[in-house]
Amino acid sequence: MIKVLLVDDSALMRRHLTQLLDAQGDFVVRAARNGVEALALIEEFDPQVVTLDVNMPEMDGITCLARIMSDHPRPVVMVSSLTEQGAETTLQALRLGAVDFVQKPGGTISLSIDRIHHELVTKIRGAAGLRVRRSLGLRQRLGAGRPAPAPAVPDRVRAGARGRMGLVLVGVSTGGPSVLEDILPGLPADFPWPVLVAQHMPGSFTGVFARRLNELCPLTVVEAARQSPLEAGTIYIAKGDADLVVTKRGGGYSVTPVPQSQDHLWHPSVTRLVSSALDHFPAEQLIGVQLTGMGNDGAEVMARLCKRGGLTIAQDAETSVVFGMPNELIKLGGASTVLPSHDIAGQLVAWLRPQVGLRARGG
Repeated sequence: MIKVLLVDDSALMRRHLTQLLDAQGDFVVRAARNGVEALALIEEFDPQVVTLDVNMPEMDGITCLARIMSDHPRPVVMVSSLTEQGAETTLQALRLGAVDFVQKPGGTISLSIDRIHHELVTKIRGAAGLRVRRSLGLRQRLGAGRPAPAPAVPDRVRAGARGRMGLVLVGVSTGGPSVLEDILPGLPADFPWPVLVAQHMPGSFTGVFARRLNELCPLTVVEAARQSPLEAGTIYIAKGDADLVVTKRGGGYSVTPVPQSQDHLWHPSVTRLVSSALDHFPAEQLIGVQLTGMGNDGAEVMARLCKRGGLTIAQDAETSVVFGMPNELIKLGGASTVLPSHDIAGQLVAWLRPQVGLRARGG
């Protein structure tokens, strides 16, 4: 049985959510109406998962989340609105340590619950098995300025990388926003290849997220909301509720958002992004980076990229919120290297700006 604490200001929402989870047969559910009640129930009930609304009296969701992650760390799934302000607050929650979120549609509560019930149940079950570490210095981390670039990590040199156009392809899901904020600011302003990111996220969030990253990164970060030419010095965040593909355009290449493919389970699809890149670039001019997330999106095609001569990085278990996607790549033998998140930017820099005389790591 999975013990779940539901925290929401609305009595009607709490009742509907409780009935929904009770009907599944494998949940034990308690409910709280605000952060103060939630913190008391966490000590008494010791839930495996907390679902947490943002707007509550006495203690709001963000304040409550910070207390949970510092004093009683455990998986928290945020329940957020579709508004831009809701997206910004949810991204703040993910940086604080929330493992995932579910959008709360507007309108009648009973109809809203019907729309999200499968996603909510799936994410609660997935969250129940996660290990969450105590977070220290959360307020300081949220208020900190731009992180210093990660030092270059010497490794095997990418033959012929200099002077040739190539792409870095990043796949990420659960836990992605905070991990991407650890990695992407470490890429210097003269990083020579475009970076394409498929982060599983709804369309109402990706624009806000891209703007946040643009404030942190030396590179320009944009949401790929329309067909755009691929340019060095730019990070393209795939627009949510769509897929992102690489296309040929005249004498160059573009990134193009396209409708979600029914052949793929997750969106924006990592598999579809990497497959489209392989249609236009030799594997030797591609680097795949598989980060934290549930499932296996992108694992098979990144393994194929690696076997054809490209390079791939899998995030390690210790720094992944969910070790699903990178572990699937590792199990397929498709990871050129396995690294903690704080070493990934340096590894990309080292591969694309090799330093003569440095011995390859591990050999």
